[in-house]
Amino acid sequence: MTNTMKNSEDVATIGFSIVAYAGDARSDLVEALRCAKNGNFDEARRLVKEAEKSINLAHNAQTKMLTKEANGENVTLSFIMAHGQDTLMTTMLLKDQMDTILDLYERVFVLENR
Repeated sequence: MTNTMKNSEDVATIGFSIVAYAGDARSDLVEALRCAKNGNFDEARRLVKEAEKSINLAHNAQTKMLTKEANGENVTLSFIMAHGQDTLMTTMLLKDQMDTILDLYERVFVLENR
C-alpha cells in the first residue's frame, strides 16, 4: 500500500468519525429542542450535555487531522472530510445557541402557565 493510499484511508476514517460524532450531537440537540418545546427542560439540558460529549469526540478527531498536517504529513482533503467539517461547525453553532434557546422556551413556558 502506498503512503498516499494510507493517508487517504486515514483521512476518510477521521472524516467518518467527525461526521458520526457531530451527527450524534446534532441529533441530541434537535431532540433537546423538542423536549424544551414540550416543557421538559431537565431532559433538554441532559441532552445538551450528551451533545457536548459527542462534539468533544468530533473535535478530538479533527485535532488528529490537524496534528498530521502540522507534523508535515501531506493530508489529502476529501468530500467526507469537508462534510465532517461542515457538520461539526454547524452543530457547534447550534450548541452555542442552545442555552439561549432553552432559556427562552422556559420563559415562554412559565409565562404561558401563570
